[in-house]
Amino acid sequence: MSKRIQAKYKLDRRMGENIWGRSKSPVNSREYGPGQHGQRRKGKLSDYGIQLRAKQKLKGYYGSILEKQFRRYYEEAVRRKGDTGENLIGILECRLDAVVYRAKFVPTVFAARQFVNHGHVLVNGKRCNIPSRLVRPGDVVEVREKSRQIPMVLEALQSPEREVPEYISAEGTKATYVRIPTLDEVPYPVIMEPNLVVEFYSR
Repeated sequence: MSKRIQAKYKLDRRMGENIWGRSKSPVNSREYGPGQHGQRRKGKLSDYGIQLRAKQKLKGYYGSILEKQFRRYYEEAVRRKGDTGENLIGILECRLDAVVYRAKFVPTVFAARQFVNHGHVLVNGKRCNIPSRLVRPGDVVEVREKSRQIPMVLEALQSPEREVPEYISAEGTKATYVRIPTLDEVPYPVIMEPNLVVEFYSR
């Protein structure tokens, strides 16, 4: 299991964008980068820099994914038929922690990872504690009965901050993964550019 060793909002400030769309993101009040040199004028990024930035933003959005694992997702996306960028997004959205987050069982992608790790989630009636497990269309993901009264779950379900996307059919603490989404269907708070990620890895 990977462990996040840096403050998550540093990524927000480094990118200059509110990546997770959170109201308490420091980017909302400080639009410059972190550290003592954060307010310096930024130079123009090279093509490589733009591609690296797109990759770091997409990888960072899904929480604590290691570079090695993210690279494997890219290689799998290349093997599949169709557009590689769209395939990559589809694979990332198939992750169990991503489905738990999209179904509004928890408030953040980081909470989703921890929630799955602690064994609060069932997939097709069986307990699963692997956040990186890839869910298939038709799979049913639900919160264990003993975990349904956790305050975090109740608050997330009632939160008007975001909606459940169309590719997930959710009802309370139970959700069905309907289909693999396209990039346009995924409710990212910021613009993601998987085509630049593909260019980065195919150099």
